[in-house]
Amino acid sequence: MLTIIVPCYNEEETIPLFFKAIESQKKYLNEPIEYIFINDGSQDESIKKIKELGLQFTNVHFIDFSRNFGKEAAMFAGLQKASGDFVTIMDADLQDPPELLPEMLMMLNNNPELDCVGTRRIDRNGESATRSFLAKTFYKLMDKISDAQLVDGARDFRMMRRQMVDAILMLTEYNRFSKGLFTWVGFNTEYLTYNNRERVAGETSWSFKQLFRYSIEGITDFSDLPLSIATYMGVISCVIAVLSLVVIVLRTLIFGDPTQGWPSLASIVLLLGGIQLLCIGIIGKYVGKIYLETKNRPIYIIKDTDLDVSNKSDIEEK
Repeated sequence: MLTIIVPCYNEEETIPLFFKAIESQKKYLNEPIEYIFINDGSQDESIKKIKELGLQFTNVHFIDFSRNFGKEAAMFAGLQKASGDFVTIMDADLQDPPELLPEMLMMLNNNPELDCVGTRRIDRNGESATRSFLAKTFYKLMDKISDAQLVDGARDFRMMRRQMVDAILMLTEYNRFSKGLFTWVGFNTEYLTYNNRERVAGETSWSFKQLFRYSIEGITDFSDLPLSIATYMGVISCVIAVLSLVVIVLRTLIFGDPTQGWPSLASIVLLLGGIQLLCIGIIGKYVGKIYLETKNRPIYIIKDTDLDVSNKSDIEEK
């Protein structure tokens, strides 16, 4: 069986279109399909649309969060409840092409050594030049500083075997960056490419600020380079301060011309103070992550579902 996990946040317009598009590919899959829609605290009628589908089709299931916990939590909840031999994650906005599903399934069936078929965009048509540049820069940076090698343009849309899904479920950290987790667990993965697609309806919930924060989360989750940078900046500042002190002393002894002027002194103080605050902020980011992990809070809380929740540890597992 193929389980399709669909995180939803304010997707009332796209949910019926998404379901229709997937059903149109059903004849090419030759596998029964299980749908798991996760309503991530939507403010519109998303959960109503999902329940309407559930009343018509017995293979459509839903998980309704008590509030918005984020896409990472929604994907984790879906993976926990997926029962298929093959599991895929798709966005409801149809930016993930449904027509790739038969090819992905065929690749896995024809190659027993292949564990996952991912997808990646080969262009970013429709995005602003600034957003596209920053995204490419992020992938290049992560490739250099992280032990999780991200593929430029890779999407969460991928089809995995059960063995890989079980491995991902073993990673129960509260701070999740799934693009990194997918590569960190290993397993043989091949990528299908496609041209970028726009949403079929509605508006994206990902603002520039949210994407920036998401990139910072990815860097701090899979690299300690920022901590090293803070150390290097401290060492460099100390060396410059010592050299400056030597120059000032020698200049005074040789030329009898002590350094004057409070503007230069104020600038130096502000520069060093700024470096110190930056380093403290970097350290604080990592300490904050440790703090959240030690709280041992659930990754998500279910308000309502038609799936089996008798095992509470599955819902609130850390």
